[in-house]
Amino acid sequence: MKILIAGAGAVGTHLAKLLGQENHDITLIDADKDRLAIIRDNTDILTYIGNCMSLKDLTEVGAANTDLYIGVTPEESKNITSCMLASNLGAKRTLARIDNYEYLLPKNKEFFEKLGIHSMIYPELIAAREIAMSLKTPWARFWWELCNGTVILAAAKVRENAPIVNTYLYDLPQTNKRFHMVAIKRNSHTLIPKGSDQILPDDILYFTTLRKHIDSLPELFGKKSFETRKIMFMGGSRITMRTIQQLPSNINIKIIEQDRERAEKLVEMAPPNVTVFVEDGRNAEFLLREGITESDAFLALTGNSEANILGCMMAKQYGVKRTVAEVENIDYISMAERFNIGTVINKKLIAASKIYELLLKADASNIKSLTIADANVGEVIAKPNSKVTKKLIRNLNLPPDITFGAIIRNGEPMLVDGDTLIEPYDQVVVFFLNKSLKSIEKLFN
Repeated sequence: MKILIAGAGAVGTHLAKLLGQENHDITLIDADKDRLAIIRDNTDILTYIGNCMSLKDLTEVGAANTDLYIGVTPEESKNITSCMLASNLGAKRTLARIDNYEYLLPKNKEFFEKLGIHSMIYPELIAAREIAMSLKTPWARFWWELCNGTVILAAAKVRENAPIVNTYLYDLPQTNKRFHMVAIKRNSHTLIPKGSDQILPDDILYFTTLRKHIDSLPELFGKKSFETRKIMFMGGSRITMRTIQQLPSNINIKIIEQDRERAEKLVEMAPPNVTVFVEDGRNAEFLLREGITESDAFLALTGNSEANILGCMMAKQYGVKRTVAEVENIDYISMAERFNIGTVINKKLIAASKIYELLLKADASNIKSLTIADANVGEVIAKPNSKVTKKLIRNLNLPPDITFGAIIRNGEPMLVDGDTLIEPYDQVVVFFLNKSLKSIEKLFN
């Protein structure tokens, strides 16, 4: 597939590297020659110095023969305009990163398609939904609902006192099975587990489960579930406000925002259950005065990754059970993980997961790029006569970087094991490390 990406910022660069692993023909266009030089020196990605809103530059870079044009510059208007131009030049499909929720309303879909904009992503809104979901299940590091919420992919860190610590996977009970292990994150390494792998303290286990089993799982990992009633937000960003819109109105919320002008705007926008303070969220005296020790969750969502990590570390010291940090510097994600910060949010990876959805040729309805695991999860339909329907899972000789977590058959969810035979039209939850999209297409098409 020929892909043209406009914007060599963090999002565009990260996308280009990810998609480059799939052997797509990728060109990155940006007006900043120094930024492109760094990319050119460190990757095999083709670069073009130019303006994505110039018809001349888009023509020269080959927009007319592009299968997918992606506009991910920091400016929404530039992304929208360049998608329109690329589409009119002949690009088969376009995608724009936007900052305006109104554009995503169903009534506007046809309007934008007529302009030549086929897909739009609003990473802040997706991030907000992810945060709100994580607050409903604070014992889990990660929570993703698949197959209309009947199957859940979750991740939890194993405590030393957990009943499953030091257990080998082949010793986990197969009768009355409550979860299916799909990956283990150990330090900075993610592995697809085998029966001979052992669960160790501080492992982060990724597993699929069914909704009916949820309440019995926290104790297995040495955790206790609790209800989130009091939340502190550090930073009154767009993600903060979008998250608040997703939360119940009976939660007591405090927003700490350093910028007075921004704080005044937040007061006008915020619902009655929200109090806004003009203060630095790392001011220990202020936090204690405002009751951080009684807070259930602390969410650091400023534009400063270091400040967010430090804020969460401080909240942990004061006994806050649930912390969430926005970490836009990808190099800091593993550090945030080492410091035991519960959920890490990264808009670049959120944008990448949405674009993966467009690229997976198999019938994938939901692809998610996992921030802390270098992995993805998706729902894929098994087509008749596809390779995946011919043998039991244990006999499929799956690549080492792919595993199946669950299936939906005739509307009924079920966990899988080696003796499961996938049938045509089963909806399969697939967990795969990066670089595996091609393997999935071969299995399911």
